[in-house]
Amino acid sequence: MIAIINARINTITKGIIDRGSILIENGKIKALGESLVIPNEAKIINAANKWITPGIIDAHTHLGVFEETIGWAGADANEMTDPVTPHVRALDAINPYDQGFKDALRGGVTTVQIMPGSANVIGGEMSIVKTYGRVVEEMIVKELSGVKIAFGENPKRVYGEKKQMPSTRMGTAAILRENLVKAQNYLRKMELGEVDPAKAPDIDLKMETLVKVLKREIPVRAHAHRADDIMTAIRIAEEFNLDLTLEHCTEGHLIADIIAEKGYKAAVGPTMSNRSKIELGDRGWHTLVALDQAGVPISIITDHPVIPIEYITIAAAIAVREGLSEESAWRALTINPASHIGIEDRVGSLEVGKDADIVIWSGNPFDYMTKVEVTMINGKIVYQQEDKNV
Repeated sequence: MIAIINARINTITKGIIDRGSILIENGKIKALGESLVIPNEAKIINAANKWITPGIIDAHTHLGVFEETIGWAGADANEMTDPVTPHVRALDAINPYDQGFKDALRGGVTTVQIMPGSANVIGGEMSIVKTYGRVVEEMIVKELSGVKIAFGENPKRVYGEKKQMPSTRMGTAAILRENLVKAQNYLRKMELGEVDPAKAPDIDLKMETLVKVLKREIPVRAHAHRADDIMTAIRIAEEFNLDLTLEHCTEGHLIADIIAEKGYKAAVGPTMSNRSKIELGDRGWHTLVALDQAGVPISIITDHPVIPIEYITIAAAIAVREGLSEESAWRALTINPASHIGIEDRVGSLEVGKDADIVIWSGNPFDYMTKVEVTMINGKIVYQQEDKNV
């Protein structure tokens, strides 16, 4: 049992406790508040003059599948041989020893969604992991958390250069529709096979994944920067009744009211980056502000390694400087991304019964001079500032 005492605690969902304590047992938050009775057997961490928050959550990363510094050998996020690869799994390419995981812990990031890249129209399956472990099996929160689909410049550039479809936005949408229709036909055969096994289709791994999408067992997460690409993603999602989240959403401010009215969540960013292609021409912090003001649940993302993952709180602080409220910024780092990826029952806020993913900061986390002093995952200290080997 661990007791963290005398800290300023930002619970995210239940306000700030100016001088409070948290009791941790069996990897979960057992109690928190201003005047807890601390059991004699508890290990005490005195966090006087420190800030405590939930572990940061990044809903959109390529951590461990686009490894840093090693180039081609560690680039495993895009299977650029076929524009339709729903059956490939980011899980099978995650390297837990990628330096980015250590950086995540130093930045207070405890949970990430790791996804394929955006070269393909249908890029593959993504997973949610905690950021500490020797093997992926020790880190998994959700093995299958969504399927990546992509619009805009990336797929048309990759396959246009190969002189094959899609070389246009029309082609991208057509390929997506075509394969969703194939999946509908496959599903019908599956249903017939339940009555008459002779009518069951031969197993097709691509279609098996897309059937889960059609049945809304998993969402599609749409890489879309331009407003028209965002609307194409929404249009197709509505045609096939898909569970959809918006990823990047760079021009979301232009259609914030539409996104809000339709009830979609947006993982926005990476905003702390350059305008590396034409569709990022209107990239800016105003997108987060406009979407938030319209009522769209926003998550701040790094798209690691595009922005190094340890700088996610710096990105949030800049967003606050540019007009986002501090409360909205904190929600965009914690409970919103938890909801975006479907694990808000476990993480994203400091509440009794949730995973004890906790960060102790030396001061206000939105001050760039502040350091992470302790990162805990499931009640275990996995990073301490003085421990250079973590």
